[in-house]
Amino acid sequence: MKILEPFLNWQAEIQAIRRDIHAHPELAYEENRTADVVAQSLEKWGIPIHRGLGGTGVVGIIKGKVAGSRAIGLRADMDALPMQEVNTFPHASKHEGKMHGCGHDGHTAMLLNAAHYLAEHNDFAGTVYVIFQPAEEGYAGAKRMMDDGLFTKFPMDAVFGMHNWPNAKVGSFAVTPGPMMASSNRFIITVKGKGAHAALPHLGADPIMAAVQIAQSLQTIITRNRKPVDAAVLSITQIHGGSADNVIANETILRGTVRTFTLETLDLIERRIKEIAENTAIALGCEADFEFDRTYPPTINHPKETAFAAKVMRSIVGDENVNDSVEPTMGAEDFAFMLQEVPGCYVFIGNGMGDHRLAGHGLGPCTLHNGSYDFNDELLPLGATYWVRLVQEWIAQ
Repeated sequence: MKILEPFLNWQAEIQAIRRDIHAHPELAYEENRTADVVAQSLEKWGIPIHRGLGGTGVVGIIKGKVAGSRAIGLRADMDALPMQEVNTFPHASKHEGKMHGCGHDGHTAMLLNAAHYLAEHNDFAGTVYVIFQPAEEGYAGAKRMMDDGLFTKFPMDAVFGMHNWPNAKVGSFAVTPGPMMASSNRFIITVKGKGAHAALPHLGADPIMAAVQIAQSLQTIITRNRKPVDAAVLSITQIHGGSADNVIANETILRGTVRTFTLETLDLIERRIKEIAENTAIALGCEADFEFDRTYPPTINHPKETAFAAKVMRSIVGDENVNDSVEPTMGAEDFAFMLQEVPGCYVFIGNGMGDHRLAGHGLGPCTLHNGSYDFNDELLPLGATYWVRLVQEWIAQ
């Protein structure tokens, strides 16, 4: 691996920042302390900052020595998850029910590392915007930063993101043009019936039986309405109804998620859920109210920027350590909003198999959204090197 030498000298400093952020996790739109750490670090390195986009977002502005019109954005997420950490090593979470279980502490540290280097080696013609974003975990912090003027205040020719990927070896990268991650969507179906004594079902209209029929029928959307080559997931994850063994309920609620790689497939699924729910309920003497929340669109990499990112990766870790046609994942990511507005690319960086964790880690696997997870500090110089080389080569084009 061709790691830039200053990152090896700064490893102790940036690792301490990463572990400090890990020990003090903050949830969506509460990242005040984390934003302070980011802002203070950037200012210490002489980088002008802008605060407040998306509430707690921070943008650092790094100007090249040479005047130039090209501008590039690099984004990292800052928020933690509402989950309990089971690790007991020294930098484990100090806040009950909050944990950096997805590596956003590492993403923030890698981008800080890169910003430090670019501030000291700004012999490029253009501008780099380092974007520290709140609320990626389900609350669309990327969109809120955009709504607050991210791309109008700081116009960019391209924007790039990166996420650590457990069970991929350290020193490896993965990316693909087109869909990289799926859309994330929630639905709620409220089936309203007519309550009755369970011994006298003919006097009521059973919303639980209607909900069962709806639940079974929804899977025909995936197997009979969707084109087989268009990947999609429809999962019913909750059914709530009834309060007693001898009472037919008045109401039953179904909740679930839909994931797709295209908006066309998503349109089809949303329409068919509504039709099936409403008509099945009517057929069984009930009514159905339908809500559909499009949380995140699919994360779709732009071909030109993806090819460019893969080229940069290869220059650092070699051809054999770059998968430029990785299988997309049905996970979701709000960087998708940024890619809808500005060309760019989202990549994975291997986090290893978990053997980097210190004594005192939990017994669970080192996977995302797991209480035993921890970011691999070995990635701090590698991820920062990728960011720097990406900037240098993009602006030099």
